[in-house]
Amino acid sequence: MAFRGAPITIGMLFSQTGVTAVLESSQRKAAMLAVSQINASGGLLERELVLLDSDPASNPARFKTEAERLLDEGAEALFGCYMSSTRKAVLPVVEARGSLLFYPTLYEGFEYMPSCIYSGAAPNQNARMLADYLTEMYGTCYFFVGSNYVFPYESNRIMRDLLSNRGATVTDEVYISLDPSEDEIAHVIKMVRSAGPVVVFSTLVGDGAVRFYKAYDEAGFDRTAQPIASLTFGEPEIQALGSGSATGHIKAAPYFSIIDTPANRAFVAAYREAFGPDCAICAEAEAAYFQVKLFAEAVRRSGKTDRMSIIRTLPTFSLEAPQGSVRVDGSTHHTHLWSRVAVVGENGAFQIMRESARPVAPDPYLVALENSLDDLVADANLGCFF
Repeated sequence: MAFRGAPITIGMLFSQTGVTAVLESSQRKAAMLAVSQINASGGLLERELVLLDSDPASNPARFKTEAERLLDEGAEALFGCYMSSTRKAVLPVVEARGSLLFYPTLYEGFEYMPSCIYSGAAPNQNARMLADYLTEMYGTCYFFVGSNYVFPYESNRIMRDLLSNRGATVTDEVYISLDPSEDEIAHVIKMVRSAGPVVVFSTLVGDGAVRFYKAYDEAGFDRTAQPIASLTFGEPEIQALGSGSATGHIKAAPYFSIIDTPANRAFVAAYREAFGPDCAICAEAEAAYFQVKLFAEAVRRSGKTDRMSIIRTLPTFSLEAPQGSVRVDGSTHHTHLWSRVAVVGENGAFQIMRESARPVAPDPYLVALENSLDDLVADANLGCFF
């Protein structure tokens, strides 16, 4: 296809190596798919959309230097980051350069940066529905385990409040290394066993999460009564773990690959055609995909690629993403997303148990965290879908 004018260049910040590569690799693929589709349909403003790649290797310091390099090489905007520590390393660079970071990962909330578009879930879009589901289905005793960085501490603080408001208690809260030793994992498994009939809420990420779930399976816990619940452990981690070891575990997220809509069927088919029929697709990858489409649509509508034009244009339209309709909120730069809770079935695939009837407005500062969701929630067990 013939393009006119100089390319429009964007930069990717997704780790291909390191402790979170198992997840970030899927995000990278999804962003690449979006770019290829945009170019196949004529590009942007009759110009080719070009990717500058990187491998920040799950290291916050390297995320910062790679962000600087990509901007130096002409990237109009950056797409990526997974851990909050990496986002926080990149944002000062983006802010100083007058650029934008599109951040496709759920996070702990309580942040606004003019230079960031938050495409992943805020706590009111995932943790609140998960707390409702857990206390209704599994009782009132919980054990928290997390990786030792920003997101787990803040996410656990929020989840503790949500569970407490529902009459539940947290028996213990423990943090281990991002790349934990086998002894660390074994110690936590011993603590869970000593705690009695508890449900585990995990904010472990990456390879450490996979190894913890494996140890949990080997320890023989009854996952029908004591599952691990998470906001982060999705399809790529299940694939690395093995489906038999994941049955019964729970995740809350805006997206699961089993959503049966034309937009999602097309996305899943295109992703697997591009990267292989066995490639796992998760919520974080879907966000990495649709945020590139959001950027592209804002460029088409504004006719410009500068930060202020993109920021002004993003809140003026909705996009039909694989999860459903999404839209950027102009006052917070967070995205209206769907809320869903799913359980891993015997075949290793998630089964959606509960979902919102429409997109949930972002509330990153939790101003109205405990407002009623009654008119938003559909329960898959009751056959009430949106």
